[in-house]
Amino acid sequence: MILAWLGAVAVGLGLGLLGSGGSILTVPVLVYLAGQDEKVAIAGSLAIVAGISLVAAVPYARRRDIDWRSVVRFGIPGVIGTFGGAWLARYVSARVQIEMLALVMVAAAVLLLRTKRDADRPQREHATWLIALEGLAVGVLTGLVGVGGGFLIVPALVLLGGLPIRRAVGTSLVIITLKSVVGFAKYVDVLGDLGLAVDWHVLALFTAFGVAGSLLGGRVSTRIPQPVLQRIFSVLLILVGCGILWSHWRAAAPSSAAVTSHPNGLPAQLTNVSDSPSLRLNAAPAAPGSR
Repeated sequence: MILAWLGAVAVGLGLGLLGSGGSILTVPVLVYLAGQDEKVAIAGSLAIVAGISLVAAVPYARRRDIDWRSVVRFGIPGVIGTFGGAWLARYVSARVQIEMLALVMVAAAVLLLRTKRDADRPQREHATWLIALEGLAVGVLTGLVGVGGGFLIVPALVLLGGLPIRRAVGTSLVIITLKSVVGFAKYVDVLGDLGLAVDWHVLALFTAFGVAGSLLGGRVSTRIPQPVLQRIFSVLLILVGCGILWSHWRAAAPSSAAVTSHPNGLPAQLTNVSDSPSLRLNAAPAAPGSR
């Protein structure tokens, strides 16, 4: 479990350094390092992300770097979407959810690389319905694959809401907290219907390590150029996302050794009856009177 706790610190560190996107590694850490079931990990991720984001939002609130109007316009549709995504999760296989997460990680890497460049351009505020629509879509993604969605929320607040990048980050942390709390509450019911349950001990420790990492990341972030951090983290997301997709593809691919092709196009198991002791006994019954 030591690797899992180090992974928790890395998740918090990424959130503290970048302000958004760092928590996307929570589910892979819980699945591949803590050994949790995929659906349990997704539910746990929502609780962990909520705790870390809440603590990370406090410094922004003290500096008044949170736009509460955007919290309402983006956050309320996001909460509704998260509830719907968590409800939908019961009808989606864990394998599909993890593969969706891997694709989201690659997309997040691209968006993180573009956020700073787009943020430098003058932006104007867009229509409320457009902001609400994106909030709803990001919320569904949060509930379905267990990511906070900061890598999508921050660009949306910058490009659609017209917010400065720092204010967008602080606002996104509040929105992530609200969505994740609602999503986790709904996901607990989903796990109960599936005969699963969250591990509260792991959640508590993981959140504590993650909060410590986020506080450390917040201090270190002032000493490292943000574009450098985003490039490094983007490469990490691409590597992890592609690694998940590759491992799932390898697991799903049929083994060439398991089924050997016969010249007539039929599997060898169906043509060489004599090679199977059980089939040979059934095919050649003993002669009458013999034992």
